[in-house]
Amino acid sequence: MISSLKKITNQIGPGFLVAATGIGAGDMVAATVAGAKFGTVILWVVTLGAIFKYVLNEGIARWQLSNGTTIVQGWLSKFHPIVGYYYVTYLFLWTFIVAGALIAACGLVAHTIFPSLSIQTWGIIHSMAGLILVGFGNYGFLENVMKFFISVMFITIIINTFLMDIDWVTILPSFVIPTIPIGSIKLLLGVVGGIGGSLTVLCYSYWLKEKCWTKASDLPKARKDLRFAYILTALFGSAILILSASVDPEVMSGNKIVIGLANKLGETSGIIGRWIFLIGFWGAVFSSLLGVWDGVPYLFHDYIISKRKKNKSILSIDNLTKVNKSKLYILYLVYMSTIPLVLLFLAKPVWIIILYSISGAFFMPFLAIMLLIMNTRIKWVKKNNNSLFTNIVLVLILLLFVYLLFIKIGDYF
Repeated sequence: MISSLKKITNQIGPGFLVAATGIGAGDMVAATVAGAKFGTVILWVVTLGAIFKYVLNEGIARWQLSNGTTIVQGWLSKFHPIVGYYYVTYLFLWTFIVAGALIAACGLVAHTIFPSLSIQTWGIIHSMAGLILVGFGNYGFLENVMKFFISVMFITIIINTFLMDIDWVTILPSFVIPTIPIGSIKLLLGVVGGIGGSLTVLCYSYWLKEKCWTKASDLPKARKDLRFAYILTALFGSAILILSASVDPEVMSGNKIVIGLANKLGETSGIIGRWIFLIGFWGAVFSSLLGVWDGVPYLFHDYIISKRKKNKSILSIDNLTKVNKSKLYILYLVYMSTIPLVLLFLAKPVWIIILYSISGAFFMPFLAIMLLIMNTRIKWVKKNNNSLFTNIVLVLILLLFVYLLFIKIGDYF
């Protein structure tokens, strides 16, 4: 049995990183706030978010395995330079917001467990720990760390959810039947944007390379890997939302979010259940930080190296070797580990985290358009072009997040 389990976990590699990175500050806190305010009737949003992210990430993997270039290299070689400029500008801004949100989330959870140190101090400790672990580690080490955290998260959160007195007959339809409570639209779209990551879906390209999945024949393995990742993501996000739905909305504000959930679990599972939950919550946000710290510097390195090549037609994933030890990779890792620390000293770190989740909505329309164009051209992806279902989902993603953009613009005028 142990050998069979080991065989399964060996087959599912990058998916662990996708799940651990996507199950972090964004959906943990956004889903918590949404659940406390609107209850379990919005569980369908978690399901929708997981489906959306699967379609996007599968499209990224299909592009890469079909022609041997990353999605970033595709943008630089197939489109006007303005696409690359938009991407790298957004990358810097997104990194600043997301890194600050993750640092704040780790500080918030650690402070709840050990209040002797401030949120800011714990945040700095976690950021530096991530810098050291990623800077001196390798892909194999990180994958094993993520497998550990995923196990802790799943056992603590999912099982504790089933220990609660929940009317599953009433709740189950909410996973598939859409209900939109009054005043919920922005927060719901924020949950969709946060579930399963946003810009971090691009990191899957480089983890595929590290796993040595580089050919079109590896596509079935990548799809299986991603299905695992997003099923786990949906289960975890749903569990958090269900738990938070039983908590007083007034408690789910500011720094009270984590302690409110922990206390509620303590009422049903006792002091042991409370501490198990806190450990699982911490594992979720810290694993997300590690995944982002490892994956996002690849995006910067790939852009700079590919941009420098005058002949864009020779770009290839094979150009990326020993990236995580390169000067460009380390430089960006240091940037995201240090500069966003200033966000820790804002009064309400929870709102930084929600901003992280909503910020994903700005990138989604861009990615959906790119995949609609790139993966429908048989000349570029050969027989692995988009199916009708994929095109429909990509159009839905585009429409929903463009709508969110208009809402955001309306807030400022």
